[in-house]
This record gives sequence, C-alpha cells and structure tokens, in this order.
Amino acid sequence: MSKGGRSRQRGRAWRLGATVVGLIGLGGLLASCSSSSSAAASGHRVLLVGTFHGVQGQYRSIQAAVDAARPGDTILIGPGIYHPEDDLQHPPTARQAALGDFGAVLVRTPDITIRGMDRNTVIISGTKPDGADACPSAASEQQLGPRGKDGKPLGRNGIVVFQANDVTIENLTVCNFLDGAGSAGNGIWWDGGSETGTIGLHGYWGSYLTATTTYYGSPTTGPAYGIFANSAAGPASWDQLYASNFDDSGMYVGACQQVCDITIRHATMEWNALGYSGTNSGGAIVIEDSVFEHNQDGFDTNTQIYSDPPPPQNGDCPDGKTSPITHTRSCWVFMHNLVAHNNDANAPIAPGGYAAAGPVGTGMTVSGGRNDTVMDNTFEDNGAWGILFVPFPDHDKPFPGVTCKGSGGTEVSGLGCVYDPENDALLDNTFSHNGYWGNPTNSDYGRITLEAGQPQNCFRGNIAPDGSAPADLETIDAVCGRISTKPHLGGDLTAQVLCDTGFGSCPANAHYPKPSAADVVLHALPKDLPTMPNPCQGLPTNAWCRAGKPI
Repeated sequence: MSKGGRSRQRGRAWRLGATVVGLIGLGGLLASCSSSSSAAASGHRVLLVGTFHGVQGQYRSIQAAVDAARPGDTILIGPGIYHPEDDLQHPPTARQAALGDFGAVLVRTPDITIRGMDRNTVIISGTKPDGADACPSAASEQQLGPRGKDGKPLGRNGIVVFQANDVTIENLTVCNFLDGAGSAGNGIWWDGGSETGTIGLHGYWGSYLTATTTYYGSPTTGPAYGIFANSAAGPASWDQLYASNFDDSGMYVGACQQVCDITIRHATMEWNALGYSGTNSGGAIVIEDSVFEHNQDGFDTNTQIYSDPPPPQNGDCPDGKTSPITHTRSCWVFMHNLVAHNNDANAPIAPGGYAAAGPVGTGMTVSGGRNDTVMDNTFEDNGAWGILFVPFPDHDKPFPGVTCKGSGGTEVSGLGCVYDPENDALLDNTFSHNGYWGNPTNSDYGRITLEAGQPQNCFRGNIAPDGSAPADLETIDAVCGRISTKPHLGGDLTAQVLCDTGFGSCPANAHYPKPSAADVVLHALPKDLPTMPNPCQGLPTNAWCRAGKPI
C-alpha cells in the first residue's frame, strides 16, 4: 500500500500448482527453468563470489560478478557478510532516484541467476562496513545512502533488478536498507520503473529469501519494503520468503495492471505494518500456503488513483479466461493461508502514509479491490476483524491520463476519489476468535460499499462463530456479481473502521491501540530458516560444485 505523503509517492502448497500454472501462463516459467538448466549444462558460466569451504571464487564483490555476467549465467555467493556499495560509488541522478534505478547491487543484465550458497549465512547488509555484526542496530552503524542535490540522504536499496527481464534471486538474506528522499528502503526489488504507469520488466523469480532490519530511526529513515516488485509483469513466482520489521509491507506486488501473473507460496510475513501490500495489481495472482501473523494488518490489497498506476486493482482473468481454481472470471486467489494474531500496534510505521492506516487488529483488508477471491483460509485471533471489504479513499491527484470516474471510482466530498470493493468472494474460510476486542461490529468479517449499481460481493460457506458486520451477510450477499440496488454504508462498522484506521474520529468508548513511531518494537529473525537444499543443482561442474552437489 502506498505511503502517501512520502517522497516516493508509492503504495507497494504445491497441490494446486500444476492447475494454476495452466491458467496464468507460467508455462513460460517452466520453459525458462528448463532452458536455463540445459543451457548451464551446455556451457553457460558460473561466477563465484567470496569463499566456500576454503575455495576462493573469482570475484570479491557481488557487483563485479553482476557486471561480468552474461544472459544465462549463474552467480554463486559464498557465506559471509557483504556490504555492496554501487549506489554510493555511482550516485543516481534525480531521475534515477525517482525511478528507483539505484541499489547496493544494481542488476541490468537479463536472464541471470543470483544465488547464495546458504540462505542464513549469505548476508547482504546496508550498514557501514566497519562493524563486526552483520546487521548492527546502532544508529551510528547505519548507512543512509548518497545525498541528493538538497543534501538529504536518498536512502538505500539492497538488490535492485532494474528493467531487466527474467532475473532470479535465491537463497540469501538482506538487512538494513533504509528509506530516504529517493525511491528507497527496499531489500530486494524487481523494478520496472517506479510511477511510470507502464510495464518495464517481464519475468522474475525469487526463492529462499529473507529480508529484515534491526534499525528503525524515524519515518524518514525507516525500512520500507522487504521483497518488492512493481511495474513488472509475469510469468513470476516467489517461494519460501520471510520478511519482518518493515514500515510499509514485508512483500509487495503492484502497478502490474492485468498482467501480474505471479504465484506466491510458502511465505511468512510477520511484525510489519502490512504483511503483504498490493496496489493496482490484478489479473492472475495466486497467494497460497503462506502465513501472515503478528502484523498491524496482515494482508492488504488496494486501488489508488496516483500511486503505482494505473488503477484499479482488478483480479479479473486476462483475455476473458476462466480460473480452474475458482471456475469464475476471478484469477486473483488467496487460498490455504493462515492469517493470525495481526494485532501489532508496535510494528514500524510511516505516519501520514496509507500503510500506517491499515486497521490494527485486522487479518486482511480488501480496500477498493474487485474480482478477488479469498477461499479456504484460516483467520484466527485478530482482535478487530478477520477480514474487511471496504472502500479505499484516495486524496492524491490522479496519475496523468487517469480520471476517478474512468478508473471506477467516485468523487466523494471530504474523501477524494473512493473505490468500492466489487464482486469479491469470501468462500469456505474458517474463522476462530476474531473481533475479541469487543468494539461494536468487531467480528469475523465485514463489508462496506458507498455506491449502488455495482456487482456485489458475496459470502458463502464460511465458518464464522464471531459473526459478520452486518450480521446477515451470508444471507443478503450470497450471490456474487448481482448488481446492487443500494449502497451498504456500514453504519457502526464505518465509524469503527474510520476510528481504527485514523481516517476519522472515534465513537465514545471505542478502544483500538494507536501506532506510534515512538513505540516501535523490532523483532529478531527466527533461527535457521529453510535454506535451498542443493544450491548446485542444475549447474555445471565448477570450483564449488561437483556432479551437481556442493564440494
């Protein structure tokens, strides 16, 4: 979700895998993986960075290997702490800073793989190189990036893939890349061109990736996003991700119109303002078998009129296709996930931005999204609501060429351009112990719409002992897509949501924890996150790999 008011103006089980691939075009992914493996076996190079089991590689720095790589090459990184500095050695121009075209490691070569030999011990740190710790927490150890013409630090990004197609990043950890006056604060970023309104990158893959920070200085020097893609189309996949302590979201997919074409599996997002955020990201997106817990708001997808254009967020299948999962036109699917304990008012926040307005105590929020399906998930122990379907009010000026009405919004006095949730489906989910904060309308799920004449949202087959707001949603909104004849303004629910998000005043006796930058608490990484079982698989023999296995 965009950080409105910040300089960058940006939002941000395998069991069904074969079926999903058939729909969303990931046949291209399979072909790419196959051709990459065979190409490696037939002579594409393996470039070695650092040392592995006492054997020195050809390159001391990751950037040197990236600069030397040709399409089809694989870069292996040995265990160690790396402090890459391409952004410091080559400060970006104002335009590059605005587009995000700078990083500690900057990748412009397509079709390469960057892979660590061990996820937990290959650490790319944004801190100063003189410290003994990999990710020190002292303010004096943080590196705030190159300075712009006004003298303000631009911030830093970790690994940035800028407008380079088909790049894979695997099996490593990034930490302490902080926000600033430029498009920064991202740990790993596939960037097709921030705020351009166009797709500038096709194809990307990430697996066994960790992103975190040990430092939160202020809203202007905070960690923004862990693992990030924008203005980037698929085929794409993320698998085995972990991100924590980010003041916008642990992972983000945005600005990809109807061609996002990504599957996300086995991700764990915790201790963030938002576990996941997705602005104006539609078409085929599948998020499955993942965990969103201990965030301020566990998962948020939304529509915005300026940030990460063009709007709206629309899960409608591209090219008139039908999803083999939902058997409808909804190809945006959130399924088989655990969404729990998202009550953290002490997560890092960026006051004044939209992420900070994520309703505390909410498992999931669909804000102005349409044609999205949420099915077969577990929502438990979220103090305010398990899931909300609510309008998204956007005060920003429209992106050039975009109008509020033309993008499906409605101008509302005092709120700006408002996008209702439309034709979303909540199906066969299990809810347990949600809404226990006890404010009016706190419950398993709720729905608000401000306009009539739209395809209605639907609710069926959910196990929801703590009810819904309004109370009879499975009766009055059982059929998706039926054109509504009246708005559903929410009554007490609207007042409570406005209170919790900070968009409005609070009713008497309403009690929600209020996030504050002064009260941020950071959490240490779990130990021994799963690492890639065999980082040499598919690679030709080299100094670190013999017969497809590490030496």
